[in-house]
Amino acid sequence: MNILLVGSGGREHALAWKIAQSPLVTRLVAAPGNPGMARVAEVRDVGAVDVPGLIALAREIAADLVVIGPETTVAAGLGDACAEAGIPCFGPTAQAGQLESSKAFTKAFCDRYGLPTGAYRVCETVDEAKAALDAFTAPFVVKADGLAAGKGVVVAATREEADAAVEDALGGRFGAAGARVIIEEFLEGEIGSLFALCDGKTSIVFGSAQDHKRAFDGEQGPNTGGMGVYSPAPVFTAQLVDQVRTRLAEPAFAGIAADGAPYRGVLFVELMATAQGPKLVEFNVRFGDPECQALLLRLKSDLVPYLMACATGTLADLPAPEWSDDHAVVVVVAAQGYPGTPKAGGEIKGADADFGPDVVVFHAGTRRDADGTLRAAGGRVLNVCARGPSLQAARDKAYAAIKAIDYADGFCRSDIGWRALAREGA
Repeated sequence: MNILLVGSGGREHALAWKIAQSPLVTRLVAAPGNPGMARVAEVRDVGAVDVPGLIALAREIAADLVVIGPETTVAAGLGDACAEAGIPCFGPTAQAGQLESSKAFTKAFCDRYGLPTGAYRVCETVDEAKAALDAFTAPFVVKADGLAAGKGVVVAATREEADAAVEDALGGRFGAAGARVIIEEFLEGEIGSLFALCDGKTSIVFGSAQDHKRAFDGEQGPNTGGMGVYSPAPVFTAQLVDQVRTRLAEPAFAGIAADGAPYRGVLFVELMATAQGPKLVEFNVRFGDPECQALLLRLKSDLVPYLMACATGTLADLPAPEWSDDHAVVVVVAAQGYPGTPKAGGEIKGADADFGPDVVVFHAGTRRDADGTLRAAGGRVLNVCARGPSLQAARDKAYAAIKAIDYADGFCRSDIGWRALAREGA
């Protein structure tokens, strides 16, 4: 089987790492890829939103399957183009992708199909948004409507901070993604991420994780695309998983199909476990980053049959995926300045070392010079991932590997997994 994997971040490196292990795969090509992915796949310089170029590449390599990594590729319509070209694709159409590409669409979708979520207002002007804030109490949640690389959400402790966030978003910080903002109720509870696969008809739960969005220890600092994650997450009891499946995931798949866009791919359900049951925080129409990395470290089954089944409508033919009892931890090493303007170009030494069978370093934002020097080329630079028989054991391995990597311009949180460890110690 020939597979084209689209994307260049840590999530895509993890997907390439897992796909390359499949005995079903003859050829794996990644576009545009990254230096880490080049160790397990052919890398081709075709952009993740260059839909005509990606279709041409898929035809060139006689791809039996296209796997979409990032949300920007979904929004660009690669899933639609693959359907027109007759190429099986793991990833939804742009219409179904509105579940992530427009938070306003998703809120209206929840209203239409009865999915539990927080109260909200959609606003297009600063005056309208500030008036909407009057109906909410601190802390205030302000979200850019469109895709903002995980940086379009502000949880403001004060009204002054909320007003500033509104002015920032509607003032052009996020471009077209911030043309509208959503003022949203702050949900009390514990946040978590559940994943579900769908082939347009059949769906299955595909793992859970808990991440850390704030930049600094103790859940301080600005929101980011994610600074670390662990799986499994103790918050996901069997009861909560069933509630999320029946109240959020399955109704979402049914609703988007009723809208004329059957869902084929993975749906990332970010939720708040509240006293009233799970409520939707947001949908993502791809594997989370860095949640994907933790899930794939624990997945014992071959991933490729599940990707192909989603693309071809045969998910019902597969057994339930098999998961390791091990715990997995991912610590994100970011460039100083992230999530603002990251310091680019810093040299990285030791990231390609052999840290043993339980530690994997995925490249998230790197480039390699002609002389082989590895350098930072993004906000989130490396994902240092480890597994172990306990959360503490996995965590210790990840942080030991980070200490062995020489990257002077990098920083990471030192408390990944604190919620679960605190629960264990309670």
